[in-house]
Amino acid sequence: MSAQILVQGRLTGTEDFLLAAPADRDNRAFEARLTWLNLLGEVLPRALLASLQLPPLLLGSSGGGRFLAILPDQDRADQAAAFLTRANAVLDDVTSGRIRIAWSSTENLGDWTIVRKRLSEGLHTSLRPEVTTAGFFEPSAPPAPLGDRIPRNLRDATAVAFSFDFPALIAVPEADGDPAIMRWELGGHASPSSISIARHAARNGDIPATPKELALRGSGTKLWGVLRGEIDDYGNRIRRAHSVEEHVTLSMTYQQFLAGEIELLCSHADYFRRVTVLQAGSADFALFGSWDALAGFARELERVFARFAQENLRDLPGAEAKSMTMALTLAEPATPLARVWEASARDLSVAKSSDKDCFHILGHVLEWKQWKDAAELKDALVQLNEEFHGGRHFLAQLRNLYRKVESPDPDGTGDERLMVRAARFQRRFSGVANRREREFHKLRANLMKEMTGRKSRGKLRLKPEGLVALEWARLLED
Repeated sequence: MSAQILVQGRLTGTEDFLLAAPADRDNRAFEARLTWLNLLGEVLPRALLASLQLPPLLLGSSGGGRFLAILPDQDRADQAAAFLTRANAVLDDVTSGRIRIAWSSTENLGDWTIVRKRLSEGLHTSLRPEVTTAGFFEPSAPPAPLGDRIPRNLRDATAVAFSFDFPALIAVPEADGDPAIMRWELGGHASPSSISIARHAARNGDIPATPKELALRGSGTKLWGVLRGEIDDYGNRIRRAHSVEEHVTLSMTYQQFLAGEIELLCSHADYFRRVTVLQAGSADFALFGSWDALAGFARELERVFARFAQENLRDLPGAEAKSMTMALTLAEPATPLARVWEASARDLSVAKSSDKDCFHILGHVLEWKQWKDAAELKDALVQLNEEFHGGRHFLAQLRNLYRKVESPDPDGTGDERLMVRAARFQRRFSGVANRREREFHKLRANLMKEMTGRKSRGKLRLKPEGLVALEWARLLED
């Protein structure tokens, strides 16, 4: 009896493809490409199994541009290689060589850690060009201009079909189309004949709302943003799996959590008309929408994931894949989505390199506890500003004062002078009185405690959550 063959694959070159013209300036083209890539990563391994006349249960995992399939023998593995090679030829044509499928295969023999290592090494070899290839040492030709052949009607489709005759491999099937064409329903629970994927979109009538329209739905300053997040050390957690079954179970657990919870949160009244899902894979996700809605969405998703990890992952040793890091990048209404997507990737990298289990927002990296404190402090700032009737000018003046406190002072002589200015500025609050004077002074005392900071080695240090809260409150007032 022949051993099972494991086939692991991934889509490469996706970032270059997403940022290439015309998607770098056309938001609809960018969204269409990203939706196409998300669906292609799900459809491709299913179409592979269907073409080999194998049951869908042999699909180990898929999503995020990666897949793992289980084949019964070497003959099917050879047919799978021919299928993927043919798919690569179509992708090379439609994306001008930017997107291709890299894959590796090995027998499912021995300890899973050894099998996984063979798969990874084979995949890395597939990603590296061979030195013996003709023209290897020749200068690389610039990529050819892209034709716009990516279908733009996939986001609202109820089903998706696969065929090598389609210009982009997948398309929305016609109602009376060829029954022999492979197709899968979209939405609902995952099943052999359907694909479950998060794809909520805030609407403007019958069409998805644009970033500019979502910016206008925000509070205060009319900004929008991209929220991106990753599960910390997800790759290490998957590598620690003891069997292919555990590998598949873990990847499906995380993918179903992200897709399900993000879709559920988007149905909440605070986010339904202000947040649009861009992608949700096994370990990462991305959304865009009104800046203030995304700030609240990040806090709520982290809270839900922390509870999920506590209840469902407590038996797993170590801290890998039990926390989440996010970044929120804000933009003006007219900024192209591709540019903000690119900037959000950099912000997420900054957050991940700074720490784990944290949030990058407004130029600061905060732990989640600090972010919760910043949200509470922001509420106190807004309430205090309403009582004081200071408006946006008061918050701007307070922000400028504390920016000076933040500025480096080599000899430290400016610290005391700035502290005197801060104290004088804060005493202006004391003249304010109303019927809720006790509550008001309690809020003021708490605010000053957070904003004044502490002295360390003779230097004044401000709490980053206080600065984020101040900027957040200012954006709400503008």
